[in-house]
Amino acid sequence: MSPTWNTIKSVLERREQQTLSSRAESSAAGIRRRSEDQLDRDYRLAFAVDVDRILHSLAYTRYIDKTQVFYLIENDHITHRVLHVQLVSKVARTIGRALGLNEDLIEAIALGHDIGHAPFGHEGETYLSKLCEQAGIGPFLHNVQSVHFLESVERKGRGCNLCLQTLDGILCHDGEIHTTSLKADRKKNFQTFEEEIAAKRRDPSLQLTPMTMEGCVVRFADTISYIGRDIEDAIRLGLVRREDLPAQSTTVLGDTNGKIVYSLVTDVVTQSMDKDHVAFSEAVSAALRALKRFNYEHIYMNQRIKSASNRIESLFALLFERYHGDLEADNRSSVIFTHFLKDMSPDYLERHTPPEVVRDFISGMTDNYFLRQCPPDMQPVLDVAGT
Repeated sequence: MSPTWNTIKSVLERREQQTLSSRAESSAAGIRRRSEDQLDRDYRLAFAVDVDRILHSLAYTRYIDKTQVFYLIENDHITHRVLHVQLVSKVARTIGRALGLNEDLIEAIALGHDIGHAPFGHEGETYLSKLCEQAGIGPFLHNVQSVHFLESVERKGRGCNLCLQTLDGILCHDGEIHTTSLKADRKKNFQTFEEEIAAKRRDPSLQLTPMTMEGCVVRFADTISYIGRDIEDAIRLGLVRREDLPAQSTTVLGDTNGKIVYSLVTDVVTQSMDKDHVAFSEAVSAALRALKRFNYEHIYMNQRIKSASNRIESLFALLFERYHGDLEADNRSSVIFTHFLKDMSPDYLERHTPPEVVRDFISGMTDNYFLRQCPPDMQPVLDVAGT
């Protein structure tokens, strides 16, 4: 006789109990906002379900044409958002496996952490945030938007009903913040989760701490995954030279993405093994801080990749105003109705103001879809060589 779903689930749960560290989050601890009858007859463990739901979301599909750092460049080897989240997942699972943590939870957090990014990366986030504040709906924050999309926009407004632990890791990922050590804040529930979202909206600089070790690992893996990769992309585009990298960093971490990732992952594993926190050593943390400062000054703020910024900002304003006007005028022929609000659940429509609907529509766009909505004579061009 073939094993039943509950037999398979029992085997998987028992395997977790035997192999996971006491610091890991067990799948049995997964908490959802709503109970689902079909999950009571599903052999998949809770966080594995979350992974599947994120992978099959429409927002995940759109990762493939979302900017990581460099946009408007015809180069097939430049990192896009989809590759970044896959790298974060791989790096985080490597660390998690060494520490005996729950790899399903790690994968769910990693794959979902950037769902809320606007087109054109952090630059687009800045422009959209300015428009949102002008419209009176508060700043746009991609980590908050990632949670919002997965909870309230996906599945035509019904949401994915993910576990609290997954959503919390996504909210708290903040890979741009430099952290030497991070200890999980385990005393959270959906009420405190909502309070943290509200506090983050009031103060975007507020630093949040994940409720699980798995969330802490993804936070570290986010930085590990982009820091060296961005350098390789910048070298490929002729923006920096390898010999320009700070000696303080290369002496400790190496001067290629492979060496940097290996050094950082090894250090995290070494410093976090059998500990109740995730950490870098002081020497590696200092080297990483110097490298992040180099990237910021020589790559992210490099004027050669900023020549189209004013045009892109004006296009964000143009589209925001257009779609808001279409909603106010009930212009049913507008793409915000035909592409975004078609078949949207009544609950979504009741709970969101027109500016919030516009925010959700624009933030979910890929770069190319965004540009296709703009007048041809306003299309931006960036003068950076692609090979």
